[in-house]
Amino acid sequence: MEQRPGAGARARYWFDTTLARGTSALVGWLVLVCLAVVVPASAALVWTSGHAPATLSGKVAAIWRLTGETMRLGGTTGSPARVALSVLLALVALVYVSTLVGLITTGLTERLIALRRGRSTLLERGHVVVLGWSEQVFTVVGELVAAGANQRRSAVAILADHDKTAMEESLQSKVGPTGRTRLICRSGPSADPAVLALTSPATADSVIVLPPDASRGDADVVRALLALRATARGGDVTVPVVAAVRDSGHLLAARLAAGSRGVVLESDTVTARLIAQAARRPGLSLVHRDLLDFAGDEFYPAAHPSLAGREFGEALLSYGNASAVGLIRGGVPWLNPPAGTVLEPDDQLLVIAADDDTAELADCAPLVDERLVAGPRPPETRPERLLVLGWNRRAPLVLREWGRNAPPGSVADVVADEDEATVRAACEGGDRDEGGEGGAGGDGSDWTCVALRGDTTRPETLAGLDLASYRSVVVLGQEPRAGEPPEEPDTRTLVTLLVLRHLEQRTGRELPVVTELTDDGNRPLAPLGPGADVIISGKLIGLLMAQISQNPHLAAVFDELFSAGGTQLHLRSAADYVLTGHETSFATVVAAARDRGECAIGYRSHAEAHRAPGYGLRLNPPKADRRRWSEGDEVVVVAGEGRRGAVRSGGLPLPRRTPRG
Repeated sequence: MEQRPGAGARARYWFDTTLARGTSALVGWLVLVCLAVVVPASAALVWTSGHAPATLSGKVAAIWRLTGETMRLGGTTGSPARVALSVLLALVALVYVSTLVGLITTGLTERLIALRRGRSTLLERGHVVVLGWSEQVFTVVGELVAAGANQRRSAVAILADHDKTAMEESLQSKVGPTGRTRLICRSGPSADPAVLALTSPATADSVIVLPPDASRGDADVVRALLALRATARGGDVTVPVVAAVRDSGHLLAARLAAGSRGVVLESDTVTARLIAQAARRPGLSLVHRDLLDFAGDEFYPAAHPSLAGREFGEALLSYGNASAVGLIRGGVPWLNPPAGTVLEPDDQLLVIAADDDTAELADCAPLVDERLVAGPRPPETRPERLLVLGWNRRAPLVLREWGRNAPPGSVADVVADEDEATVRAACEGGDRDEGGEGGAGGDGSDWTCVALRGDTTRPETLAGLDLASYRSVVVLGQEPRAGEPPEEPDTRTLVTLLVLRHLEQRTGRELPVVTELTDDGNRPLAPLGPGADVIISGKLIGLLMAQISQNPHLAAVFDELFSAGGTQLHLRSAADYVLTGHETSFATVVAAARDRGECAIGYRSHAEAHRAPGYGLRLNPPKADRRRWSEGDEVVVVAGEGRRGAVRSGGLPLPRRTPRG
């Protein structure tokens, strides 16, 4: 027999059904509950009062007045019509006040929600607009904050399709205190011109377009650049724009969308060149990082008319606290011009200094000790051996960039869980259209690429290699393959480094390792020796974009420095410049480098190469600094590569236009 619901269940069901009828039922229940509480409480107060009326009707009237005052119903006594009118007026007042409060509350709530969503228009001038959200945003914003530390008022506006509060919390936790710089977040798609206009790009000093982490990031960059054109008057962007794409297939479209004042970086090419340069000269990544961030010394233009008519070689010793590396003629930077180049009145010197107004003239020629200048030594032309562990889309670029300047007979061994034919085809498919048939890279160089299949995370794979024979080791991160579950970034790289560290301890030889990481947060986890070369592609590109956004002229400078040939940064033995074992000034090193057609900008001490935070590197030391130079010390110079292969235009968009003196 079916059991009937109990009285309690039926009562709850009846109550729920009543509430389901809408607002009127809810208001009715609210009135009944209030009356059930207020009327008995009012009666208790009246009956227990020492001044209560003597008659029953008086007490009832007192209860009504107290109930009316409590529920804002007037409480007027008298005839029924008078009481009804009093209640009606009280209800009208109650409805009016409640409606007004509701409207005010709704308006304030909507306004707060709109502000929280970041949909209000900026009324800023001279700010920097950052479009997009990726791991690079923290690097870019942090550098912009450092650049604005000496300004009275600066602002950075970030527009991304993320929650405004979440962006603000992430920036606060990863960037930290911003000092005088205000961070303003706006939420919405950067490819929507109406949303993009909220950041007031027309009044900004510069616009930075970050490549998203997604696979379609390059297409999103192009769309954001097109939206920027749509917001500009006449369709021509007048503010400097800095963007980055990963795939060269989107490079032309991005440059066209960025306009004449736009700079588009090809991030994979730049990263590959930095890895290749560090592989040829361990420690060079420390120089790149020091020059790219705003914490140390950077490139600045310096105008000193008193140097007009003098030779560039004299200008190298005309600054006590800055290092001249070139000049700007006709708006075009010219790195490491011949020492005999005569400075013209409109020329600006390109110097490395602590800030844009700190370069001071000082005659440092008397500090040079000619007796301690070393004589020329023959260049090292012995073949080199490179070991590449891992494979990704940048691996062919790294190999070809390394092979361009490798001595004849050099060998690059590639160990990766990749088909050997794929590796060989990638190495041989470089620049045959430009350099002919020679070499693994097809660029006229004479080097060999050897493909070895194996899992770099397994000790037995690396144990069979003669690790002591390699000049340097490059560890590349493997990208997720189609159909495979994604793993944490850099996991395989960290495991490979652990295996290398284990083999180093067994052999007793420390390997010069160049490591490519995706996430900067994994850097403390990497089992590497102090001062090892770590290339974090996203962070380096972010530093580069921040530098160019503050000074667009630097695009051509970094284009030359990070190019496949031409003028580059080098770490060379101090014995090539001064007699080791003797104490002399840095001005002597500068003079010795000048005689070799180079610009010396710093040094790396061998004795302090394992000490944090500088790892022996010192850029732009005062010319008067004296130290005892040892055989293991290295000098940082800006110079041309001694051996050049077929050179193609670099990953940055500006052609290398070299004016002639």
